[in-house]
Amino acid sequence: MSSTFSWLNDPDNWHGADGILSRVGEHLQYSAIALGIGAVIAFPLGLLIGHTRRGSWLVSAANALRALPTIGLLVLLYVIIAPQIHGRGNAVYLIPTEIVLVLLAIPPILANTYAGVQNVDPAVRDAATGMGMTGGQVLGRVELPNALPLIFSGLRSATLQVIATATIAAYIGLGGLGRFVYDGQASQDFAQRTSGAILVAALAVVVDFVLATVQRYAVSRGVSGRFSRRAAGPADALGANVAQVEVAAG
Repeated sequence: MSSTFSWLNDPDNWHGADGILSRVGEHLQYSAIALGIGAVIAFPLGLLIGHTRRGSWLVSAANALRALPTIGLLVLLYVIIAPQIHGRGNAVYLIPTEIVLVLLAIPPILANTYAGVQNVDPAVRDAATGMGMTGGQVLGRVELPNALPLIFSGLRSATLQVIATATIAAYIGLGGLGRFVYDGQASQDFAQRTSGAILVAALAVVVDFVLATVQRYAVSRGVSGRFSRRAAGPADALGANVAQVEVAAG
């Protein structure tokens, strides 16, 4: 491990086009694109299925995507897509990689969004309907705010999976932190390979911490059950229920 520590502390490994900082930026770029596309597809679909209680089979079908072999699928997509793209550039490598990462991002976001909306207390939903809210208002002002804890959980799970799996981008010629892992493996450079793995894990932890912080301030205290330091008691449980109804009232 001393060689790994030395590699990570070598300033020459941090700067330049092939340095750690540059590779982190590439890794985040690949991950952000996949998560953005996955969220655009899965988030509204999960809200719709959870609100209407129809099409839940799509959630089961999406969960089946978790079983796909990522490397095998990446190579297959590259073989299919590469002949269709003319000229040089990263598109021939980026498109197959992003498809694989998007397929990984969709299941947790879709499943948790659906579960979050579906598990909203029926009494809260009925109270909102009784106040004269339309279906869209119930979804946007009641179900969505109360489902946020599970939605964030799905987003965080998807983020961890995508960041960890984005290392495969280097397998077909892209950059990212996976470059250190694959190049270190090819050259039998244990320090470089191990450092790449450590950096991927550290990046995932840092991003998850950022999302956890956002979740803490984005989710209502009444929904999350996060109150002051005073001892929890019956009043806290009552406060949580009142807070859910207040969400409906706007």
